[in-house]
This record gives sequence, C-alpha cells and structure tokens, in this order.
Amino acid sequence: MRHRYSLKLDLQLFSQEKTEKATPKKRQESREKGQVAKSMDLSGSVILLATFFCLLMLGGFMHERIIALFADTYQHRLNMELSIPNVVDYFKYLFIQFLIVMAPIFLVVVVIGLLINYMQIGFLLTGEPLKMQFSKLDPIKGFKNIFAIRALVEFLKSIIKLVVIGVIVYLSLWGERDRILELNHMPVENMLTYAAQLTVDLGIQIGIALSILSIFDYMYQRYEFEKSIRMSKQDIKDEFKKMEGDPQIKGKIKERQRRMALMRMMQEVPNADVVITNPTHFAIALKYEGGSMEAPQVIAKGQDYVALRIKDIAKEHGVAMIENRPLARALHERAEIGDAVPADLFQAVAEVLAYVYKLKGTSK
Repeated sequence: MRHRYSLKLDLQLFSQEKTEKATPKKRQESREKGQVAKSMDLSGSVILLATFFCLLMLGGFMHERIIALFADTYQHRLNMELSIPNVVDYFKYLFIQFLIVMAPIFLVVVVIGLLINYMQIGFLLTGEPLKMQFSKLDPIKGFKNIFAIRALVEFLKSIIKLVVIGVIVYLSLWGERDRILELNHMPVENMLTYAAQLTVDLGIQIGIALSILSIFDYMYQRYEFEKSIRMSKQDIKDEFKKMEGDPQIKGKIKERQRRMALMRMMQEVPNADVVITNPTHFAIALKYEGGSMEAPQVIAKGQDYVALRIKDIAKEHGVAMIENRPLARALHERAEIGDAVPADLFQAVAEVLAYVYKLKGTSK
C-alpha cells in the first residue's frame, strides 16, 4: 500500500516538472506580456559599432562643419551687440548647427536600434511590462534574485566585457606607443586629428568584439527564455481543456443536444403519413405534401429503442405503419432526417404511400 502511494506521488511530481516545450498558445501569451528572447547587449554593441562607423565615414563632413562654426563665431559673432534677442538668435544658430552635425548619427542609431530589435523579436507593441507589479517589491524574492544563476551569469558577462575592452585598449595603445610619445612635437591640429583617429579605431574594434560577444549572449537569452516558458504535462493538459473544453462537460452538452434533437424528432412523428418498419430494428417516418414537396421527406428515423418509441407515438396518433424490411433498412442507411427520399427508392416509397392513401380512402 505504501509502495503504491509512493509511486502515485512520484507520478504526480513528475507531471508537474517543466519538461515540455511551450505550446504556441503559451508562446503567444508570453509575447503579449512582453516576455521575449532579447539581448540588450546585442542592440547596444551594434549601435556602438554603427556610431563609430558613422564617425569614420562622416568625419570629414563633421570636421568641416565644426571648423566653420568656430570660424564664424570668432570672425563675426564676437563683435555682435550683446542683447537678449541677439543672444537668443545666436543660441538658436548653434542649436541648428549642432543638429546638422549630429543628425546623421542620430538617424543611424535610431534605424539600427529598430532594425536589431525587429530582427530579435519582430514587431511587438505592448504596455504590459510597464504595469506596476507589487510582487517585484518583495524583498525576499529580490534577495534570491541577487544570488540566482542568472545574476551570476550577468556578473561574468560584465567581467568578460571589461577584460576584452581592456585588452583591446592596451594592445592598441601599446602598438601606438612610439607615435604617442611624439605627440608633444606635433602641432595641436595634428594631435587632435590623431587622437580622433585613434578613438574611432578603438571604438570600431571594441564594437566588433562586443558584437561577437553579444551574439553568444543572444543565444544564451534564447536558451533562458525557452527554459522559462517550459510547461509540465499537466499544464499542457489544462491548456488543452481550456481550448477544447472539458471532455466531461462537452460530453454532457452533446448528450443534451442529442436529447433535444430526439424530442424535436418525436414531435414530428404525428405529422407523418406512414412509418416504415423492419419490424423491430428500424423505423422511418415519411411525410409527403404534393403542393410543397417534390419528393417524400424523412422526418424521423431510429434504430432499436428509438424505433420502438417512433412506433409507439405513431400508434398513439393513428399513423399508418407498414412493414418493409429492405426499404426500411435502405432508408435508414441512405437518408438523414430532413432529406428527401433517394431517387432510386421513389418507386418503392410511392407504392407504400399509395397503399396507405387507399387504406385511408384519400389521395394526395
């Protein structure tokens, strides 16, 4: 007895383990909540790389605009009359020139940022992550998160990035040490040009290195995301019940629908012209109205218990019953309730109806 109970408990625990891949419905629900596999490092590193490439490509343009701005300031603006309107106009001018210089970089950063995010998660617009969740304020849960595996991984990532950046900076500066020592003999303009070039080169190298590292980070984020949305076998069963409905409830609904359909069918039996029987296994009630029907219509049919009920109702209301085993079986197999009699059975049904009308002394 104890062994059985232990086995049952083990099976219950196994059914609760998150071992199954998430279903499409689970993935959609997670997406609607803003829970997606996304690497912030990938976006940041690619934006950094794009920014320095932009500086490399547009360095000449930016240099000319900045030189022109300083030249204009020293040649014309220093002699202007100091007044509030003049100062406001001057700062407007500086702001516009700043936008002209920085606009290409801003544009590239926005486009690259949107493109990288779209490549990672597609189009997603949801305000769910912005909602206030008091569970995040739980100090115990927050303390656990500090020592979680994910926090350790993030710490290791930061250490690796610092080491990589440090190595790149060290190797680059060490390779340029001779030229750096000669800077004190260079004109100021050459010093600034060299410093700008060295900074851009360092930025590109660091951007490439961080972009490579961020690809691995994205793979890790996908792994963590897939792990976080895993489902247990019981979760999948519960979701299936919600989507398809509880089988017991669906069975009760179908049973009720069958009963209602049976009641409606039995209510039509008194309107029949004839009931053709097997005599015990099948019963088919037929109705024919010459003015509105092109052929006789099956208004009720049944087998075994239902056939007995049809015959009882027909007997109570004086509906004629004719025993014809082949015809009853053929009608039961080939015609549904509401269908017209199949064309190849017209002759046999017509003979039955003619006989019934003759018995009643009427004709239709």
